[in-house]
Amino acid sequence: MSVSIRRARPDDVEFLVELTTHEEVDPFLSARRATTPEEILEEIERSTSDPERFGRFVVAVDGERAGVMGFRVENERSRIAALGGLAIHPQHRGRHLADEAARLLQRHLLFDLNFHRLQLEIYGFNERAIRHAERAGFTREGVRRKAYWRHGEWVDGVMYGLIREDLE
Repeated sequence: MSVSIRRARPDDVEFLVELTTHEEVDPFLSARRATTPEEILEEIERSTSDPERFGRFVVAVDGERAGVMGFRVENERSRIAALGGLAIHPQHRGRHLADEAARLLQRHLLFDLNFHRLQLEIYGFNERAIRHAERAGFTREGVRRKAYWRHGEWVDGVMYGLIREDLE
């Protein structure tokens, strides 16, 4: 099994819409994410035109689309990137594809694009994503208690970080 990541392209829009609106994926993603083909295409175009500040990546296994992940600059002066939008299609789950894809993105951001710190926040109810973050080497840094209104209730945001030295 070969896991790879690549920048999303316009021909990925249909896959990305289907993935991020899938009934087993949608409840765990940010309520503020791009959901329409137009919004997703706009993100893909931004990823292409400003690749050092924004990225949408397709996760592939043996060349077949399997998921998505992304980043944006959080703090330019301090070289911090915020990660988000990780989703693996349900038919590809259970093989830790996300872990390998996350490591590939970490190395790209820290060593190729020279970020110092990567950070992410996960809904407290998303136990699968929390286990993934810890397997992928992120350090749990704190909890924003009842920070987000999601699914009719206030939910926690669990914060994680990873710095360049963690991988050196």
